[in-house]
Amino acid sequence: MTTPTLRIAHLYADEMNIYGDRGNILTLTKRAEWRGITVEIRAVGRGPGADLSDANLIFWGGGQDSDQELVFKDAAAHKVTAIRRAIERGAVVLAVCGGYQLLGESYVTAEGKKLPGLALVDLHTIPGVKRNIGNIVIETSDLGLTPKTLVGFENHSGKTYLGPGLRPLGRVLRGAGNNGEDQTEGVADRNVFGTYLHGSLLPKNPHFADLLIERALGPRAIGRLVPLVDIEEMQAHQSVSERVLGRPASTRS
Repeated sequence: MTTPTLRIAHLYADEMNIYGDRGNILTLTKRAEWRGITVEIRAVGRGPGADLSDANLIFWGGGQDSDQELVFKDAAAHKVTAIRRAIERGAVVLAVCGGYQLLGESYVTAEGKKLPGLALVDLHTIPGVKRNIGNIVIETSDLGLTPKTLVGFENHSGKTYLGPGLRPLGRVLRGAGNNGEDQTEGVADRNVFGTYLHGSLLPKNPHFADLLIERALGPRAIGRLVPLVDIEEMQAHQSVSERVLGRPASTRS
């Protein structure tokens, strides 16, 4: 069997990397390598010449407002076409917090400055009067995850609203999520996933990391994603869930 290669493009690794988001790259890398899958990571910074033609998975982390404005302008000028083409051919996108906000139609900064988004997903973000900080637990629906819950840490004042018919990543069990109003968190649109969950997200949610790897590799994942022993990872998941919800999350069957 030919050894598959997982090619990960890390967008704006210097500007968009707060609250441990780089740990998501490490988790994807190790979980693939433990299964004999070769991993190539390409850092994609500001400027022209972004080549995402062979990327299987694109990761975009969170950043401060000042960094987001710089990235907004660069992405609109140099990256949006490449990202759109990658999505159209089936590449997986995981965008966290600031990266998530930039996927939408528009983003309004805390100072009231409206920035045009990349319009890759039908959502928009406005500033809120309250900053949402703390652990968050959500329940996914149609992703086939066991357990269905995802845990993380949110720290944002932005309020994100999904367009009509757009599916959230999950339903908030405890926390604010997208806007603190409609109990939605994140977005799951085809292979594009956006979320406010920092923490890092994937170390405490190995089942979601495996879903991303499986979708990124497509048919090449068949026979490769054998179950791993995730005792420590799921203990971390359950610890957050129990602390936030006051009851244990279901473990993997």
